Amino acid sequence: MPGRIAAVSIVEAIAADLRSRVFSGELGSGEALTETDVASTYEVARPTAKASIEKLVAEGLLDRGTHKTARVVDLGPESVRDIYLARAYLESEVLRRLASGRTVPAGAVQANKDIAAVKSGAPLDVVEPDMRFHTSLIDAVGNTRISKMYRSLVGEVRLCMSRVQSLHLLDTALIQAEHQRLLELIEEGRGDEAAGLLDVHLGRARERLVAAMGGEAGPEAQLPSDLVAE
Repeated sequence: MPGRIAAVSIVEAIAADLRSRVFSGELGSGEALTETDVASTYEVARPTAKASIEKLVAEGLLDRGTHKTARVVDLGPESVRDIYLARAYLESEVLRRLASGRTVPAGAVQANKDIAAVKSGAPLDVVEPDMRFHTSLIDAVGNTRISKMYRSLVGEVRLCMSRVQSLHLLDTALIQAEHQRLLELIEEGRGDEAAGLLDVHLGRARERLVAAMGGEAGPEAQLPSDLVAE
């Protein structure tokens, strides 16, 4: 029996397309996005264009001051560190809680299989299952407020992931191998070790992206992994 087809509003559809263009790099850092341009491009009224832009502002993908034109966020080194630190706080505690019950989310297992199956090399092909892996861990705790908190970061987290992949800063095999080890540690009830591996996993990506943006990379950028050869 066919599943339910969800209706998508015009605002949501435009926001989704703009979001995809930001993640792919078609709309680059600092690029202006006016209501007039969006209305013209998508052949909609300006209030619809404005609502679509505001959705991306709320997600942290666009920056818009009072009475100013919205622009694609220009993530600097410190912003990247802030984003990764915020997610690390949430994800570390989630790993410990999942490990205490030896709860391995099926969604995370499937997402990691999907990462292993990626062959195209297109950055977003890795980002989507990678994001799904981490979100599945968060949701497995079953706390709606924790999930809501994490989703408030998802736009910026995904933007960072897209930049990491488009700049080829991490090998897909390493991402997949460390994800697999995280799942094994959860299943073995070793929450502190899982949190420690997460720090390595996120720290490496964070500091390599910081360096790529012109900042000074911390030692985490060169952290080794005994799971796969880099």
